[in-house]
Amino acid sequence: MDGKALEFKMKAKMNHIKGDNKGKVILYALSTCQWCRKTKDLLKDLNIDFYYIDVDQTSGEEREKLIDEIKNYNVDCSFPTIVINDNDTIIGFDENKLREKLK
Repeated sequence: MDGKALEFKMKAKMNHIKGDNKGKVILYALSTCQWCRKTKDLLKDLNIDFYYIDVDQTSGEEREKLIDEIKNYNVDCSFPTIVINDNDTIIGFDENKLREKLK
């Protein structure tokens, strides 16, 4: 992620959950999505340091920019979308893939 993207994300109210640093982990989620909640809970249970944003809690230009950003990793823009170190993407709740990538 380039500096401008990170700067935008920080303005977009990224939430930070502290844990063990396994690289840069960003979760794009919806506040009403059960699979997004399960993903957050799993990351917390694994004690992973991660950032997340509930896209449905944004609006206007901020939401449009987030959706464009998500589409760089997931063309369908489905949730949850987890991006690890800017190049690995996990789409949907996949406990096995998360455990494997973040061990």
